[in-house]
Amino acid sequence: MIANTLRTLYHIALSPVRGGTHEERLGSFYRGQADHYDTFRKRMLHGRGELIESLPAQKGHVWVDLGAGTGENAEMMGRRLGEFKAVHLVDLCAPLPRVARRRIEKNGWTNVQAVHADAIEYRPEEQADLITFSYSLTMIPDWFAALENAHAMLKPGGRIGVVDFYVSRKYPDETFVRHSWGTRSFWPLWFASDNVWLNRDHLPYLCRRFKTLRVDEGRGKLPLMPFVRVPHYRFVGTKPIDA
Repeated sequence: MIANTLRTLYHIALSPVRGGTHEERLGSFYRGQADHYDTFRKRMLHGRGELIESLPAQKGHVWVDLGAGTGENAEMMGRRLGEFKAVHLVDLCAPLPRVARRRIEKNGWTNVQAVHADAIEYRPEEQADLITFSYSLTMIPDWFAALENAHAMLKPGGRIGVVDFYVSRKYPDETFVRHSWGTRSFWPLWFASDNVWLNRDHLPYLCRRFKTLRVDEGRGKLPLMPFVRVPHYRFVGTKPIDA
């Protein structure tokens, strides 16, 4: 356990990230930590379980998880996973879908596929009833394109769920938390070293592009950093019927 944690920390903090494209950089970053990805990140990716639990899983529906990593979100869905007609676990970083395929085979999921593809381009053969971004939107440089693609593939009336790190705008809407100058300044710089881009506009744009059903904001611990709390949000919305 300790050895795996130290190995993961090395790849996060010290291992050089190389590559001329976003896909190559993702592969460089995750290649050495893919097998231990879930164990380490369970302690830092807060709110994922709560998001998955709050989302509908209806018989015959299609779920697309964009930036799905190793497919742990599908496992979090539990028995409800079998209700879906099809589940697409999409990730641009090739080492992570390889782990997801092993998970699919181990669990015997016949309605789930792991797809090596870009979230800004991937489209299933039929429109989705549910789309999720779980700590992936901050890792997509062209996040506008990713959300526009999600909006296009989502059925009218379909749900979208997003959970991620973030910092607020200096003057956010009065319904949102206003973070201090230190929070707004420190965390974007800290995460940027790993090509994770905290953006003040993610949450406001989600609220504008989709009809908001629920927003929750909170803070959570990071591994080996017991005295700090990083802010995160959970967003659940829907695509209007007339969109």
